[in-house]
Amino acid sequence: MKSLTQSALCKHVHLVSYKRGVVMPDWSYHPLKKGVLDYIPAKTSRDFLLRAMGQIATIPGGRSLIRFLGHMSPPEPMNKQLFNINFPSPIGLSSSLIDPHLSGLAAFQELGFGFVEIGPIVLREPQVQNAPTIHNNHIAYAQQQEKLQLKHALNKLTALPSHIPIIASIDPHITRTEYRTITQHLTPYVDAFIISSQQLSEFSNVELTACPVLLACSAEEAIAPELIQLTTQSNVAGVVLQPPKQRLEHSWHEAKHTLEYFITTIKKLKTEHPELIIITSGGVATPDDAYGLIAAGADLIMLTEGYVHAGPGLPKRIHERLMYDEANVTSSTKQAGWHWSLLFGLSILIGGMIALYFAFTSIILPYDEAFIGLTRADLLQLNPRILSFMSHDRMALAGTMISGGILYIQLARHRLRRGMHWARIAFHSAAIIGFLGILLFIGYGYFDWLHGLFWLILLPFYYASYKEGKTALAVPCSKHGHNDRAWQLANYGQLMFVMLGFAILIGGIVISTIGVSRVFVSTDISYLCMSPEMLDSINSKLIPVIAHDRAGFGSALVSVGMLVLMLSLWGFRQGERWVWNTLAVGALPAFIAGIGTHFYIGYTTFIHLLPVYFLIVLYALGLVLTYPHLKGK
Repeated sequence: MKSLTQSALCKHVHLVSYKRGVVMPDWSYHPLKKGVLDYIPAKTSRDFLLRAMGQIATIPGGRSLIRFLGHMSPPEPMNKQLFNINFPSPIGLSSSLIDPHLSGLAAFQELGFGFVEIGPIVLREPQVQNAPTIHNNHIAYAQQQEKLQLKHALNKLTALPSHIPIIASIDPHITRTEYRTITQHLTPYVDAFIISSQQLSEFSNVELTACPVLLACSAEEAIAPELIQLTTQSNVAGVVLQPPKQRLEHSWHEAKHTLEYFITTIKKLKTEHPELIIITSGGVATPDDAYGLIAAGADLIMLTEGYVHAGPGLPKRIHERLMYDEANVTSSTKQAGWHWSLLFGLSILIGGMIALYFAFTSIILPYDEAFIGLTRADLLQLNPRILSFMSHDRMALAGTMISGGILYIQLARHRLRRGMHWARIAFHSAAIIGFLGILLFIGYGYFDWLHGLFWLILLPFYYASYKEGKTALAVPCSKHGHNDRAWQLANYGQLMFVMLGFAILIGGIVISTIGVSRVFVSTDISYLCMSPEMLDSINSKLIPVIAHDRAGFGSALVSVGMLVLMLSLWGFRQGERWVWNTLAVGALPAFIAGIGTHFYIGYTTFIHLLPVYFLIVLYALGLVLTYPHLKGK
């Protein structure tokens, strides 16, 4: 029964679920599936996305990339020990429903699952089955099921360098000899087997396996005294509850009342047989659904059709929901170890304000004049736009530093003080990149000693911040348990902010590269009315000074881009008002400086400012779309 349900489900889930991109986080899964993936032929998109996910997971750094984008690893408190198997999480995936051919198996363990169910396993090559269809927003499955050949399963399992626990479902229609062959070959690679009640009766005189055996059954079968007695006599490790089916003419889909059906059955079984291990398959589409099953007494949960509708972030959201009650108590006391991080961010904010003051006043400082050999008055006589151009880079740098300071301060105040591990990674990754940016200052032969002095002053603050941050190991929690309208809109808004952070990061890399190479773009030359050769002929040290400002601005953009990107990837949860406030306020100094300085000096070429306009659109859309979710109670 287990294999009938799950294998029949599998075909459409990887026709639909992978058509919609299970490897994607929720912020890309939901927005992109409606705009693009729903219009691609199901089989084509399924096969492409599954193989792509598998390829990404197997290339060097691929699993780290999946881990970075989703940050979905199960938190340590979710660890569970059952029948001598360590499950990183009680939340599992029925791969037979999602990926029956195991094309993306290597990536699933990076998506937050504590175990994966594969199968149903058969000995010979299975026939091609009919594809499922959509019926009243349900996945309707053909009566026949898609199966996994033993040889193919072994090829995939032996290629995995390491994996989370794997449970193999055995096809209920195989013979006793086939059963023996399959279990003998799979035992070294899987942690448990799922069989039907009919198999349990027929093969009772056959040594089952060296691995634990689980019994797939319906709720009616599970509460029958005969089955419980048979389970006890056969040393079966536990039962896997199958969802009730809504029958159609030539197909079926999971019944609407599956969750309530499971909860009622689990409570009855746990009351009469508290030691019985219970695993459910299906019935979960929201974090609250999973919370209800665990509260009722379910030991493990396998996601099926609900995973398709909710998206790949569902395991992570379930973990956060399950941890909420405990974390709400243990985190009520604010953790220390954030004050130096706060001072570090405050120092960058003050440094940005000082830089902004100079950009609006003298523009170049005495040590700049000493290096160039020309005074400010001399430069004004040569070409007034030279100083204006230098001012615009320095204003942009100052605005970016102020924005970065705000982001650092907010991370320290709201999450480092709570000991959040993701905030520590975001904070220190961006800070280290910012420190390394000093190397770009000398890319054209000019070292700004004031910048160097500023970083030397910052270094002790950062070192103290890094030391105190070592205690930040906490994981986030959330009471949000529904796939409501605000959450759906927030996925679109989160995509906007992820794009914003990524665009800032790429822009910073491009500007830094230009700063240490050719320095100017074509619109710069048009604004200056002077070619680089002309500037160099006037004074060979002019371009190095301009280049060091540009490279420094670029490195600051890289650092801020990383902060925005990681905050957007990992910080979005219902009611996280500080995230919305941080992005809303933190981006303003950079945008105001970036746009305002160009209008201030008269450098308003549309194509030059187009990237900034694009970023502002992303920023505005992100704020509007995420407001109900982040600012709601």
